[in-house]
Amino acid sequence: MKFAFFIHPLEARDMVKKYPLLNPLPDRVIEGLALAIKPKVIAHVTGIESPDGHKTEGYFVGIPLTPRQFMELPKETVYRKLVAGVEVAREAGAEIVGLGAFTSVFDDGGITLQQRTGLAITTGNSYTVATAIEGTLDACDRVGIIRKNATLAVVGATGSIGRACAEVMAPEFGRTILVGRDLAKTEVVAEAIPGSVATVEIADLVEADVVVTVTSSDSDLILPEHIKQGAIICDVARPRDVSVRVSKERPDVLVIEGGVIDVPGNVEFNFEFGFPRKTAYACMSETFMLAMEGRRESFSLGKTVTAEQVKETWEMANRLGFKLAGYRSFERAVGEEEIERVRAARQTVSTAVGG
Repeated sequence: MKFAFFIHPLEARDMVKKYPLLNPLPDRVIEGLALAIKPKVIAHVTGIESPDGHKTEGYFVGIPLTPRQFMELPKETVYRKLVAGVEVAREAGAEIVGLGAFTSVFDDGGITLQQRTGLAITTGNSYTVATAIEGTLDACDRVGIIRKNATLAVVGATGSIGRACAEVMAPEFGRTILVGRDLAKTEVVAEAIPGSVATVEIADLVEADVVVTVTSSDSDLILPEHIKQGAIICDVARPRDVSVRVSKERPDVLVIEGGVIDVPGNVEFNFEFGFPRKTAYACMSETFMLAMEGRRESFSLGKTVTAEQVKETWEMANRLGFKLAGYRSFERAVGEEEIERVRAARQTVSTAVGG
């Protein structure tokens, strides 16, 4: 069974690589001209194969809209592009479409798109959350955080994704802080998760060794002054909750946005998206896995994810040979030197406390 996966430029300058004549023009003008460009297949993906012989192939379909356009254009203008993209995928033989980056968070997270086109749609959010959790727990081990002695914080804990993260991760930690905008609702979640407390104060994050954040905010929530030395932050939100200032001003903390996934087989993406060869985003990988198992279903749809869906994609990945290969941060792979820097920062704190 074939798949398609939607990708789009992260900024107007990305379109200049494909259309060099646009280079002298301002970003807004480039974005305006891009409205006349139709979605198209930009790469044929081959060679995905599990150890037991499950195979798939598919296509990257380019949607010529930037994140700013997804947020600012009339919804119907965006939907015309997305529906056209689904038709391109269908004509190429795809039976499931994965939504990447802002195509997955636009409007209702694929529900309306699925209804309008009738094709199976998945946001990939379930496996994205699974690998965010797996990556965060793995990072704890690598930087020297002893989880049973550490404090976890989940920001956006009253939302479905935040609650799923809290339910899966809280048993691993000594204490859990749940952060939400409504204290009463957050306390209800805390009552259902042993060892957790509720708060509405972002400032309380300074107590946490590990932070998972997954809100629907449209502005930076987590700033450099909110973070404990040597902490790990996993930002699952889109747009991001963690300010880019953190990466510049706090080299002692590790910010990850999910896992880099090692894709089984001799995969050829035929498209460069900044990851090591044969590795992919988790949302892409969920699409690959569903296609490999012939599941013509909208597995992750809308803005909700359950703990059960997270665990199911984790099991599917283990079955098909998809493995965590590293972490990504601000759209790039995290290097070993960054992990070592955070480990050193934690050791400095431990030494100071011990002394």
